Amino acid sequence: MKSLLLGILFLVALTAWSQHRDYPIQAVPFTNVKLTDNFWLPRIKTNHTVTIPASFERCESTGRVKNFEMAAAKSGKFCTIFPFDDTDIYKTIEGASFSLSLYPDKNLELYIDTLITKILAAQEPDGYLYTARTINPKEPHHWAGPERWVKERELSHELYNSGHLFEAAAAHYQATGKRNLLDIALRNADLICSVFGPDKMHVAPGHQVVEMGLVKLYRITGKKEYLQTAKYFIEERGHYTGYDPKSKDPWKSGAYWQDHKPVTEQMEATGHAVRAGYLYAAMADIAALTDDKAFLNAIDSIWNNVVTKKIYIQGGVGAIGDGERFGENYELPNATAYNETCAAIANVYWNHRMFLLHGDAKYIDILEKSLYNGLISGVGMDGKSFFYTNAMEIKNSFLHKDMEAQRSGWFPCSCCPTNVTRLIPSVPGYIYAQKGSDVYVNLFISGTSSITVNNKPVQIEQKNNYPWDGKLTFAIAPKTAQAFNLLVRLPGWSQNQAMPSDLYTFADASDKKVVITVNGKPENYTVQNGYAVLNKKWKKGDVVEVNLPMDVRKIVANKNVKNDIGKIALQRGPIVYCAEWPDNNGKTSNLIIPAGTSFTTEYKADLLNGVTVLKGEATAIKVDTQHNAVSTTKQNFTAIPYYAWAHRGKGEMAIWFPVTITDIDIISK
Repeated sequence: MKSLLLGILFLVALTAWSQHRDYPIQAVPFTNVKLTDNFWLPRIKTNHTVTIPASFERCESTGRVKNFEMAAAKSGKFCTIFPFDDTDIYKTIEGASFSLSLYPDKNLELYIDTLITKILAAQEPDGYLYTARTINPKEPHHWAGPERWVKERELSHELYNSGHLFEAAAAHYQATGKRNLLDIALRNADLICSVFGPDKMHVAPGHQVVEMGLVKLYRITGKKEYLQTAKYFIEERGHYTGYDPKSKDPWKSGAYWQDHKPVTEQMEATGHAVRAGYLYAAMADIAALTDDKAFLNAIDSIWNNVVTKKIYIQGGVGAIGDGERFGENYELPNATAYNETCAAIANVYWNHRMFLLHGDAKYIDILEKSLYNGLISGVGMDGKSFFYTNAMEIKNSFLHKDMEAQRSGWFPCSCCPTNVTRLIPSVPGYIYAQKGSDVYVNLFISGTSSITVNNKPVQIEQKNNYPWDGKLTFAIAPKTAQAFNLLVRLPGWSQNQAMPSDLYTFADASDKKVVITVNGKPENYTVQNGYAVLNKKWKKGDVVEVNLPMDVRKIVANKNVKNDIGKIALQRGPIVYCAEWPDNNGKTSNLIIPAGTSFTTEYKADLLNGVTVLKGEATAIKVDTQHNAVSTTKQNFTAIPYYAWAHRGKGEMAIWFPVTITDIDIISK
């Protein structure tokens, strides 16, 4: 009896430990949220009907699928450009799996199964899966090296491929309950765990993502080797002796790969922005699951560095095209801004995890900024055209080689289109979160969620016209009356905060407050970490209304951001605006917006799939080439949401506008 009691106590203690060793806040799964939203549902539908089929078709037509067929046959020649092209199939399967939870589609599910069969056939008996080598091991891709893993640190992307396989397998299993892709992933993960470790092969993966993928497999299986190997890969960074720590070159120093020093000594964001974002997200996972305070301290410092010194006003990160990387502190040029779409996606992943760790609304503020601006700008409204980079301005007189003025169908390196494919349908999973009897509302997206609070079902229905309207309605419907805290995020922009730092600030403070009512009566709410806390015994039929002020706000940058001195940007709600050539007499680089300019708003249902535009008056500089004269004139000014630019032909665009004329550059042809 005593031993039985001790065994029970041990199991109870083990259960308590395992529950503690995780994110203190848990996201409400995307499968528990059904959208009716006018902003996001059409995008998710387009992703399902256009983007996913187009992505799969392009995987077929470009030879990505053929690579798997040749790997299965052990015959042929790798027929695409990069050894990481396998991941475009994995990422599209991941996106399609998310999409199936919203739009059950037997034909799509059957097609995915046929691809999984081909992936299985291409997998080697010990679990190795990398078509760039398996097709012809005697002549692998020149990035791959003569043997497995020998170029993993720099070029091969073997572990990167595995990471995206794991992420796809986790999503597919969660959405469908099928194990066919998951079993492939587990065999590959078991191989990796047998090869790499403290007393085995040493390497810091050249392109992070395998760490995030291993964590997802650990969550599904509970197999501790997956978590241990994920942590090992992160801890291996900063120990390679082949770099020159004194070099300013990020490749020679290892900074490009975030491999220049141990991760616990890294206090600022550096190197390739996508790799960095995936690393920081994985460090958050490990910090949550192992209670690693050193990891937590590092990513807290790095996050602060990004938000105070290295992020654009529209949520883009990775300013420098040479290396697709972060620049120095405050190095945020507009004319050459890079802002890879994948980096915005990585930023969403990382900030969501930071929220789950800390429960602070500031992380969702950054997530929302990226999501509504610098991320969805990366996909056209047709669902099949994309930006790899996301420009901050386009001038006809200057177009940098790395900048794109119009979207393309696909790219030789098509990581961004397939990354968008998997991000868009996962949005429902970012709306709600929970910690015990605390229910967090993070994003304002119409739909119904099913949540369990204190072992009792609760349904929350959102109705709104966000991001165009600040009136938000939440119908609360517990099965039986019960008490819990509803925590509604008060966006930073509704609290006179353009950014949770002094990198960007509103030019003028607003005295308008967020008004909240419960069942029509004003609610005196408390604020905790950026959330309005509504503590009630909720019953079916209770209605919460939140009114967010939606004024047009002018933004100024920190004086250390040299390119934005004397300029303003415009924001309304979560949306950052830009001016584009079709609305402003063919140019935007000649516009000045005086400090006292006021703006009106107008919703245009027939423009850019329905947008609210800003209207005002600007000063335009006019050049009379016949008489070599320069003059100014007043003209009507229109701004559109930044995400919607480049849908009406190729021309100028700007986000930042000078408030006065201080000088003029003379450009002669």
